[in-house]
Amino acid sequence: MLDRLLGRASLKERIEELEAEKQSLQNQLDAESERRSEAVRDKQEAEQRVNELEDRVTELEDRVRRQGGEGGGPEFRGRRDLRGERRERVVALLDSLETTAEGVLTAYVPDDPPEAVREAFGDRAPLVERAAPCLAVRDREGLVSAALRPPNPPGAFATWDSSVQVDREWLAPTGRYALAVVRADLFALGVFEAADGGQPERVRFEGFESDVKGKHSKGGFSQDRFERRRESQIREHLEKCQRALDGVDAERVFVVGEGTLLDEFDADATAAVDATGKPEDALEDAHDAFWTVPLSLL
Repeated sequence: MLDRLLGRASLKERIEELEAEKQSLQNQLDAESERRSEAVRDKQEAEQRVNELEDRVTELEDRVRRQGGEGGGPEFRGRRDLRGERRERVVALLDSLETTAEGVLTAYVPDDPPEAVREAFGDRAPLVERAAPCLAVRDREGLVSAALRPPNPPGAFATWDSSVQVDREWLAPTGRYALAVVRADLFALGVFEAADGGQPERVRFEGFESDVKGKHSKGGFSQDRFERRRESQIREHLEKCQRALDGVDAERVFVVGEGTLLDEFDADATAAVDATGKPEDALEDAHDAFWTVPLSLL
């Protein structure tokens, strides 16, 4: 009675309504979080299955080549693409390998294997050349014999030591780095921070598309005038891309995308990558492709 007289009854009813609405929203939030967790698990399981299928396809393709080949030369024992947790396991394995003094060879081979590599691999040396550019690792007994293609390669070297001479930053994301995707009509830039062994976190994104003629217009332009106009548009686009890269705060800068455009940029490493879609989607695809490490068992 007193609540009604003082007007508090309606307030209490409103409080109860708000509490009920709050609980309903919290339930929705909890359900959405659970759906996200399930989506992450589903994605991880799908990626694992993709890895398994890719490995199987590669092995079958190698078997077909062996059966159809006429040279009778050595063949890879297996080939895989390393990404995510699988890449991390291999990096950790290489880092943990220890043997006797000068018991394991590590070499980065950009193209033709040097004599030290040919001697170490013997009749398997042609496989190193086929896998190049690659980081080749082999112990004296041949128990470990593999080649990896690092996304961020070092300069050429070959050395015998008691452990594998490999820096994590050659093969996996580390520290603060920038990765940019450049197409003739698109630019996407991400700045990432990665702790050793952890999933990189994107802390900055920038992207844009430019109006670049894709094919010859049938109306007013001759072919020559069209090509000149297109080249001018691409130059303007690349200058805009360079300005975006000039302002990047990162320890390393990687540029990927159309192979014919990569020489226009000064980067720690470049790679031709077929990244399609809008800028953010292209960046996500390119980042995954860049940090995928091909492994060849020799």
